[in-house]
Amino acid sequence: MNHTFVLLVLLCLVGVFQVESHEVHSVMLGDSVTLDSNVSEIQLTDEIEWRFNNSRIAYTIKGNPKYADERFRDRLKLESNGVLTINDTRTTDTGVYKFRTIINNEESIKTFSVTVYAPVPIPVITSVISQCSRSSESSSSPTCVLLCSVMDVFRVNLSWYKGISVLSSISVSDLSISLSLPLEVEYQDNNTYSCVVNNPISNQTKHVCITDLCRLCSDDVSFCESTEAVIRLVVTALMGLAAAAAFIVLVYDIRSRRAEQERHQTLNDGSDTLKQE
Repeated sequence: MNHTFVLLVLLCLVGVFQVESHEVHSVMLGDSVTLDSNVSEIQLTDEIEWRFNNSRIAYTIKGNPKYADERFRDRLKLESNGVLTINDTRTTDTGVYKFRTIINNEESIKTFSVTVYAPVPIPVITSVISQCSRSSESSSSPTCVLLCSVMDVFRVNLSWYKGISVLSSISVSDLSISLSLPLEVEYQDNNTYSCVVNNPISNQTKHVCITDLCRLCSDDVSFCESTEAVIRLVVTALMGLAAAAAFIVLVYDIRSRRAEQERHQTLNDGSDTLKQE
C-alpha cells in the first residue's frame, strides 16, 4: 500500500500523471457543437492541444489559437480556456476528439465522442404482393406483405409497430445504405400499424392503411382473376361501341356531303338552262 502511494506521488512530481475523463455528444448535421474542457486554471503560458482521431487540429501558442487541419477550415473556434466549438458540422466530423493540457506539471486529458446525424427521411410503404396470398393453409383471411423502405441512411433504426408494440426492427451503423423491412398483415386486421425510422436526434413515422395497399379477395384467388376478366370484357365492349358510333357519324357525314353536292349541282344545272334560253 505504501509503495503504491509513493509511486503516485513520484508520477505527479515528474509530470506524467494524467487526469482523464470522457463525454459523448450527438449533434444534427449543420449544427454547432461545443466541447468544454472544464479546466479553469489555464494560463497563457500553458500548452493546449486538440486532436481529432489522433490528428492535431487546434492548439495555442501563448494564448493565441492556431489551426492545423484543412478539413475544418474556418469551422473551428478555440478559446483561451480550451473550449473548442465546431461550426457547420458534417457527418465526416464524427469521431473522437481529445483535449490535452499540462498545468503545474500535471497532464490533463479529456476525450469526446462526437456523432453527427443527418435528419432521417420519411419512410415509404408499399405493397410487395399485388395479388391474394395466404401465410398458411390454416389462415382464414387473405394477407399481403407490406415493405417499409428508407434510402441512403446512416446510423438509424427502422421498425414496424403494431400500436405501441415493436414487431420487428433493423438497423445500420457506419455505412450509408438503403434499408427495407417487410411485414405480413391480414387484410381484415383493424389494428394500427406504423413504420418508424429514427436516430438519437430525429425520427419519422409513417402510418399505414391496410385497405389502401392490400387488395381484398374472396376465398379463391380465381375470384380476383375472374373479376379482372370481367373488367377487361367491359372495357373491350365499350371500346367497340365507341368505334361503332364513330363509324355511324362518319357515314352520316359522307351522305350529308353527297346530298349537299347533288343539291348544288342541280341548282347549277338549272341556272345554265335559263341562260341558254
